[in-house]
Amino acid sequence: MPTRHHHDDPIAAIATAPGRGAVGIVRFSGRDLAPFVQALLGRTLRPREATYLPFPDAHGGAIDRGLALYFPAPHSYTGEDVLELQAHGGPVVLQLLLARGLEAAGTGVLPRLRLAEPGEFTRRAFLNDKLDLAQAEAVADLIDASTEAAARSASRSLSGEFSHEIETLRERLVHLRMLVEATLDFPEEEIDFLRKADAQGQLDGLQRQLAAVLARTRQGALLRDGITVVIAGQPNAGKSSLLNALAGAELAIVTPIAGTTRDRVEQSIQIEGVPLHVVDTAGLRDSDDPVERIGIARAWEAIERADAVLLLHDLLRLDDPAARQADAEIAAGLAQRLPAGVPVLHLWNKVDLAGDAARPEGLHLSARTGAGLDALRAALLRLAGWQPLPEGVYLARARHVQALARVGEHLAAVRQHLADGQALELVAEELRLAQNALNEITGAFGSDDLLGVIFSRFCIGK
Repeated sequence: MPTRHHHDDPIAAIATAPGRGAVGIVRFSGRDLAPFVQALLGRTLRPREATYLPFPDAHGGAIDRGLALYFPAPHSYTGEDVLELQAHGGPVVLQLLLARGLEAAGTGVLPRLRLAEPGEFTRRAFLNDKLDLAQAEAVADLIDASTEAAARSASRSLSGEFSHEIETLRERLVHLRMLVEATLDFPEEEIDFLRKADAQGQLDGLQRQLAAVLARTRQGALLRDGITVVIAGQPNAGKSSLLNALAGAELAIVTPIAGTTRDRVEQSIQIEGVPLHVVDTAGLRDSDDPVERIGIARAWEAIERADAVLLLHDLLRLDDPAARQADAEIAAGLAQRLPAGVPVLHLWNKVDLAGDAARPEGLHLSARTGAGLDALRAALLRLAGWQPLPEGVYLARARHVQALARVGEHLAAVRQHLADGQALELVAEELRLAQNALNEITGAFGSDDLLGVIFSRFCIGK
């Protein structure tokens, strides 16, 4: 987020999504808004009590009638004074109310009132200790949730469950740091602080707890982001039919003509709440058709960015040497182009037409009848790394996973230093770095650049 504005400036924005609706909200936040409320509405408001009244223009006429709510600091979303005007949700009405607010502030009661930047209301909630950084991110994740499971998990993160897990880890880490620092500060003492305090046992417990939190965090990141799955294979193997079957809708054109699909067709689906972004691609083959060749090039581009690839084979072509050779060449191309660790799942389509013919290793299905789709969905969840957990999963982000992974690396280094009998200064430094990585998650330690990136991705008015 740009830093050209002062964080203490009062701010204003339309807080509801663009477009028409039954209700729209204009929000103001800043220090000591009481004089501004009087200037804008011509009266005072009782705290936290909805008041139905006209919203006057500069000449005393009514722009609209609606509800006004005043939340004095610190009992508000941002921790500052907050005024919300709930009017009819037409864009012109809301723009008039916003403009009237800026005009009223210009009379001298709130001279620095300005339009809010993306995420600035939530950023102020973070800066005023109403939310930590993980909770602030959960606000955006709850708004953007594409599945019920993601929404419920984001709500758990917003309520502080994830932050509580991180704080518990931090407390145990700080206690271990204290023991090591005490040993460094009093080297003349003959008592072995670390052995007496069972520092090794504390490290063991800390690593076990970290592993459990990291597992849940990975699941939460998966619920938020999902994975991209690309369907690849020869022309007419049934790729478009498979996309349609998974999506439950006729998204891609299906014909007996080879090369019908010329470009990527994408659809997001969910399996047990996990979002999967499925991409149908042009059939892979040598072609003299310039349009089809562009589609094939785009297919390979999609494959190279995939988190997993479904390589679709046609059971009816098992006895065709040319088709088998083409399949082998596609598989070789995948092995060459895919990054290490990207899984390839071999699918054999058209079981409904193949009869009792021999079936090679892999999953067998019919994109036309739906046979075998449940097994494919289960396999996709395994590819995604989804492991249903007994406890509720909280929504998390890739940066949280990366930070926890760094904590694990530092704790592993601590264990190695202790085993090798190396200087405790090295142990203390690794523990300090581990704590810094933990603090980045909740914002107890973080650069302005990190905060700017996070809040700039919020919507205006939030």
